[in-house]
Amino acid sequence: MSLQCGIVGLPNVGKSTLFNCLSNAKAQAANFPFCTIEPNVGVITVPDERLNKLAELVNPQRIVPTTVEIVDIAGLVKGASKGEGLGNKFLANIRETDAILHVLRCFDDENVTHVDGTVDPVRDKEIIDAELQLKDLETIESRIQRVEKQAKTGGDRDALRAFNVYSKFRDALQKGLSARTVEFDNKEDEKFAKELYLLTYKPVMYVCNVDEASAVNGNKYVDAIREATKAEKAEILIVAAKIESEIAEFETFEEREMFLNEIGLEESGVARLIKAAYHLLNLQTFLTAGPQEVRAWTFHKGWKAPQCAGVIHTDFEKGFIRAEVIKYEDFISYGSEAAVKEAGKMSVEGKEYVVQDGDVMHFRFNV
Repeated sequence: MSLQCGIVGLPNVGKSTLFNCLSNAKAQAANFPFCTIEPNVGVITVPDERLNKLAELVNPQRIVPTTVEIVDIAGLVKGASKGEGLGNKFLANIRETDAILHVLRCFDDENVTHVDGTVDPVRDKEIIDAELQLKDLETIESRIQRVEKQAKTGGDRDALRAFNVYSKFRDALQKGLSARTVEFDNKEDEKFAKELYLLTYKPVMYVCNVDEASAVNGNKYVDAIREATKAEKAEILIVAAKIESEIAEFETFEEREMFLNEIGLEESGVARLIKAAYHLLNLQTFLTAGPQEVRAWTFHKGWKAPQCAGVIHTDFEKGFIRAEVIKYEDFISYGSEAAVKEAGKMSVEGKEYVVQDGDVMHFRFNV
């Protein structure tokens, strides 16, 4: 399951520095706009302490974590929706991602040039929001032209539904609101809305890039962003990208832990960001554990057992018979699969079982 989060923001807000911390791929981090022209893609491991604990008990040949792709997209400027800067290239790269990590500069530093001269993350957010909204409005206007006549005179139910969905989006976008602020009364409309792939309908996380002094509690800029995003379905994460780049230089886990403790952080911003991005995409993890490997598998929250079996192999879903399920806590508590079975703590589930985060699964199938 290939899933992508796109890192976006104005030039010189710390996108590429953050990307470098997240990935082994090294994007240029230079003090001028558009140093990142082609989108850099990094495959990022999702931290999951449960894998190591299971491996201690199972002693497998390998441990395989799950991953998310992070795309560093070139900086955007005012007028991108009309082709300014990298314009349409930027917008096309964003359209291909599943979620947006919007990096905002929330620190003062006279040595780092701001494209608009002053530090104002709310203004910066509004610039990018406006460009994405204008592009979405252009898309919606085009769609409305196609179905409006049919919806009003032809008695076509699908055209009428499409027209109603498009109209809701148009009303919001014309008011300067993102498409994600629109709510639908039924699942069908919601599904149809997602299939439009509007830029501002994608889930978004605002990553506030702060200085070292603000790494734990944030600052006035972060407070302003919290206030400005109240009406949105969005998450906010505080990260000090410069510190994260220093942490990445330490060779051992112990050194990184010591550094984090010194500045008052329990976990690195990079680890928190990856986990938050995973959550933003409404993803969860089920586990498999055996002598060959202990492995994490990504699935969408709410999926049933056959769908999750299909993540491993399509044949598993086609020929699904049943799933043998052990709760992670029980596996750790009893120490082995055999002990769990003996204690009667393994359940046998059918096609309607909704898989839970952390379930240790074994699928039975026949093709």
